Amino acid sequence: MAEGSRGSSLAFGQVVIGPPGSGKTTYCQAMRDFLARLGRSVAVVNLDPANEALPGPCALDIGELVTLPDVMASLGLGPNGGLLYCMEYLEANADWLRDRLRALRGHYLLFDCPGQVELYTHHEALKNVFAQLAKWNFRLAAVHLVDSHYCTDPGKFISVLCTSLSTMLHVELPHVNVLSKMDLIEQYGKLAFNLDYYTEVLDLSYLVDHLASDPFFRNFRRLNEKLVEVIEDYSLVSFVPLNVQDKQSMRRVLQAVDKASGYSFGDLEQRSLEALMSAAVGADFHFPSTLAVQEKYVQSQDKAVEEEVMDL
Repeated sequence: MAEGSRGSSLAFGQVVIGPPGSGKTTYCQAMRDFLARLGRSVAVVNLDPANEALPGPCALDIGELVTLPDVMASLGLGPNGGLLYCMEYLEANADWLRDRLRALRGHYLLFDCPGQVELYTHHEALKNVFAQLAKWNFRLAAVHLVDSHYCTDPGKFISVLCTSLSTMLHVELPHVNVLSKMDLIEQYGKLAFNLDYYTEVLDLSYLVDHLASDPFFRNFRRLNEKLVEVIEDYSLVSFVPLNVQDKQSMRRVLQAVDKASGYSFGDLEQRSLEALMSAAVGADFHFPSTLAVQEKYVQSQDKAVEEEVMDL
């Protein structure tokens, strides 16, 4: 994987990013199992120095280089400052990472990254590590996980849109935004709009109007309008719904990621015309997966209403 090499030395993978609790480690383990069943040689790389209890096998662990508890104890830093230092230390020791990755040549890699949001919005260390990986002929796509419960709160959803856009612009990798934990969305509360409104990020003026019905947010209408304008002007943010327990949902996310990284159009696997076409045109609009989740959500809401009526 020397710099400047081409052809067979290309390696593909995903950098899995997102805020704490969004399900990054769970996603990595589920995607590893899913890819293994498809016949890919896959390995998980843990880049989170705070992730001490890994739930499954990990081919490479940043804990061999640096750990957050050690940094906090030796330098007197808090969790946030310590994590930033760990990423800067990884950047400064990029040769260590390159040497360890050589042993994983030929594998599809899943990089489980830390959950600190500023690492993906304005801090440079992890972005520079990703740039180094690109120089070593890794073709990566960023998979940005966001907990689907934010859809139930319009104010938080606007914040999520801003964070996702900022991350896309800063990280500078092909990007797939994912709404995780869709199997739990009916437990989070009632959605103001259909699910496809959130996954496809449709006309956000409706969201601003909905926020204006709340006395607290009414005072911030102009601010929300300007934030929405920025999001819509870039027209970059959309989401793929994900339930890690559903094979079809995992397949649709993988199609989007493989298209983003270019894996779908390579020659590393035997591919049918149907698979190539689904990667080419099926990953931009996720109506079937969104519809399935929406139907389940509506059914759960109808059942809740029926139970309320029966109680009366």
